[in-house]
Amino acid sequence: MRELLEQVLAIAKAADSAIMAVYGRAFDVTIKQDHSPLTEADRAAHDVIRQGLQALPQGHPILSEEDVEGFSGVGDDGRYWLVDPLDGTKEFIKRNGEFTVNIALIEHGVPILGVVTAPVTGVAYLAAEGLGAYKVAPDGQRTRLQVSGRPAEGAMWRVLGSRSHHDPALTDWLAALGPYQMHPMGSSLKSCLIAEGQADVYPRFGPTSLWDTAAAHAIVHQAGGRIVTLDGHPLHYATPSQTLNPPFVVWGDRG
Repeated sequence: MRELLEQVLAIAKAADSAIMAVYGRAFDVTIKQDHSPLTEADRAAHDVIRQGLQALPQGHPILSEEDVEGFSGVGDDGRYWLVDPLDGTKEFIKRNGEFTVNIALIEHGVPILGVVTAPVTGVAYLAAEGLGAYKVAPDGQRTRLQVSGRPAEGAMWRVLGSRSHHDPALTDWLAALGPYQMHPMGSSLKSCLIAEGQADVYPRFGPTSLWDTAAAHAIVHQAGGRIVTLDGHPLHYATPSQTLNPPFVVWGDRG
């Protein structure tokens, strides 16, 4: 698993380079059928990741946001790759740096390996079952990740929220949480910050898809946190034909 994790990190870094080649110049934006934006960078990163994963000896099927129709179904071993080539396209278009590359390996509905890279900063987050979770600095230095745990009684909750999506139901949920400070941020970076103990909770009531959460889910889990639905069940990826996630909460503790 360690060797595979390093191979996936290299693929994600190659996708970073493809994205940054577009980021620094003018680019066109088109709107997909689901009303989400698509850029040349999304397509370029998808091509790099698809080719990289297909070259690996494991031969797992690939479900990518940019090629849902090309997914052949879960493998006989219960495994498949789940990919968002550019998570946070709206942030990419705004050029605020808050976008990521997400690659996860799913086994029987559970993300057992995840890599998230931030092309602008050069930071990466990675995790695999049995290996723990790590933050990789641009110079290659690695730091073991550990969630912060539940805040002390009466302490301020550090809450992360979407920069581009808002949902009225969130207001009532936050009121029941207690004192909090809200910090908006784009993409899967929110979950990664919880994994490294920089925030406590990220509630998401607005729409997301499987590829938005899977890679960071592996990282949060290996760092000691959890991602659960509103009724407390772990978010799962066992039915990729249903690509939308239910509302969920990322917690910086085991509960």
